[in-house]
Amino acid sequence: MEEKPFPAWSWSVDQCLKEYQVKLEKGLSTYEVDRRRERYGLNELEKEKGKPLWRLVLEQFDDMLIKILLGAAFVSFALAYLHQDETEESGFEVYVEPLVILLILILNAIVGVWQESNAEKALEALKEMQGESAKVFRDGYLVPDLPARELVPGDIVELRVGDKVPADMRVATLKSSTLRVEQSSLTGESMPVAKSTDFLAMDDCELQAKENMVFAGTTVVNGSCICIVVNTGMCTEIGKIQRQIHDASMEESDTPLKKKLDEFGNRLTSAIGIVCLVVWAINYKYFLSWEVEDGWPSDFRFSFEKCTYYFKIAVALAVAAIPEGLPAVITTCLALGTRKMAQKNAIVRKLPSVETLGCTTVICSDKTGTLTTNQMSVSEFFTLGGKTTACRVFGVEGTTYDPKDGLIMDWNCYNMDANLLLMAEICAICNDAGIFCDGRVFKATGLPTEAALKVLVEKMGVPDSKARSKIRDAQIVSSYLIDRNTVKLGCCDWWMKRSKRVATLEFDRVRKSMGVIVREPNGSNRLLVKVVSCQLRSINSNGVKCNCTFFNNWRLN
Repeated sequence: MEEKPFPAWSWSVDQCLKEYQVKLEKGLSTYEVDRRRERYGLNELEKEKGKPLWRLVLEQFDDMLIKILLGAAFVSFALAYLHQDETEESGFEVYVEPLVILLILILNAIVGVWQESNAEKALEALKEMQGESAKVFRDGYLVPDLPARELVPGDIVELRVGDKVPADMRVATLKSSTLRVEQSSLTGESMPVAKSTDFLAMDDCELQAKENMVFAGTTVVNGSCICIVVNTGMCTEIGKIQRQIHDASMEESDTPLKKKLDEFGNRLTSAIGIVCLVVWAINYKYFLSWEVEDGWPSDFRFSFEKCTYYFKIAVALAVAAIPEGLPAVITTCLALGTRKMAQKNAIVRKLPSVETLGCTTVICSDKTGTLTTNQMSVSEFFTLGGKTTACRVFGVEGTTYDPKDGLIMDWNCYNMDANLLLMAEICAICNDAGIFCDGRVFKATGLPTEAALKVLVEKMGVPDSKARSKIRDAQIVSSYLIDRNTVKLGCCDWWMKRSKRVATLEFDRVRKSMGVIVREPNGSNRLLVKVVSCQLRSINSNGVKCNCTFFNNWRLN
């Protein structure tokens, strides 16, 4: 009997700790971990047994038209063999027709098996969404790099910016003022979701409403917290998705194209059978004759040789009527469609499924009516002039997180005045995001907005000519490295080395700002504030000089 899941979101933190018999500051003991692992198993997604190769190959021939072509190839081969014995001909030319039919069927099967194998590998990508390690409290100590597969319900886990959530967990305490998690892989929400420790008054609610839960496969983009592991392995939300995908694959229904091809194959089989029978019956007088005596037929004479001859003519007509090139044309068209969809990161398990999208009449999008790549980029920014009060507006090219994607129009980093220097400093230091390269695609860790600001700093450059040359040389060297997963943000690093960050006030949707206190080389402190809305509040701190910058113009990709 399947165990009923524990509704941790509707219970307070103290009640959850009591349920799992654990303390936040100590975590589980080694003995308790072993006992629970025997009960719940490892924290990993089950690997479904894939279909063996021989079964995949046989499934490619489970089609009426393919079966007709197989029969035609066999009959054509038999006729070629008999024709060779009768005419005493030999050589490859006699078997050209059956071999061409078999070659077409083999190529069709190879393409189908290859496509389905690729789809199976793509579905395995769900496992890569799970975190590989986690910071866990065990026996009163913090284990900084525990393999995520060893987590059990009741474990106490610490999460920070950029961490991938290793299991479904209840947020126990916040170590920062805010906590935001990017969970578009589960809910499709393009913006990060704010999390809290407050319990919900509903035992049964939607995934989006569970604001005190973090789920396996999602990523922390802002803040840090302490969590209690609630579900692991296949009991997590991502595990349920994998189970649903597997169940759906077991209940496959025919696509509109397959239905039409099967219907065409059945009609073609009936038509060919009738034509063959009619052609063979019309020539009956050549192999069957009789005498008529007293109005009744008698003295029947049957020629087996001529009967076989006309039967071969009828069969040859049937073989000629079968469109041998149709499966090849269909497979080629579907393979091209599959390739185009693969370039858009769409998984296609079976080739005929591509045609199903062409039969779609209604596509339901999300509530905003837009489909995005969940990326942000700065489209333009403005500052006051260095010596005047006039506003200067700079346009920014590029729509990705690649620092080399586009430039700032009418830009000269050699003449950056105090306002531009201050803006670059705030964008670099008042920021918790990072950039990494996944193959050829640049992605962000942290908030998309902050990642876009770091890309802007890289495009702005630095005022120091020597540092600028070193950064340029480092970028050239990094382009030739084999491991390019980590993107070196030289300009941002240069700014962060100049001013040491000593305190952080995370971004809050009520304050609509983020602030950091930095210590200058001379020992003085400065408060750098990043404000989203154009509402400047007075900030008074003893011994702290305040600098603010505003951001309102963004490009959503």
